[in-house]
Amino acid sequence: MSSLFPCKNPGNQSELSTRNLAVVKIQAWWRGTLVRRALLSATLGALVIQRWWKQILMKLLEKRRRAALETFTRQEWAAVRLQAWVRMWRIRLRYCRLLHAARIIQAFWRCHSCTSRGFIKGHYRVTASQLYLEIEILLASGPCIVTECIPLPIKQ
Repeated sequence: MSSLFPCKNPGNQSELSTRNLAVVKIQAWWRGTLVRRALLSATLGALVIQRWWKQILMKLLEKRRRAALETFTRQEWAAVRLQAWVRMWRIRLRYCRLLHAARIIQAFWRCHSCTSRGFIKGHYRVTASQLYLEIEILLASGPCIVTECIPLPIKQ
């Protein structure tokens, strides 16, 4: 009967306490292993979530950076185009002024040439078989009008 109930026997107390101590140590080790496993799993899960979140933040940052770069590029192109238009407008304005001045000088020169040397004007008309030509020469001595009708060689 003493083997069935080890607690009742006072001599077995030391054996029981060493056995309990060994059992407690094994249980503590096992519980510690389970806790470490759970902590490792939780740590790995947290690392996965952190890595995923970091990737999301990097994508957002890249998207913002690209949007800022596109906005900057668009503004730079707008400024360049505006500057080109202003340069073109200024050059065109200068060209128009010079063209106007050249036309005024040409008109005065033509008028001067008319009165001093003479003036030639004329027109022509081409028909199917002949060239009709009329030239008027104005000199200080008087006008001279030349009218010609030139037949055109036609291959038969």
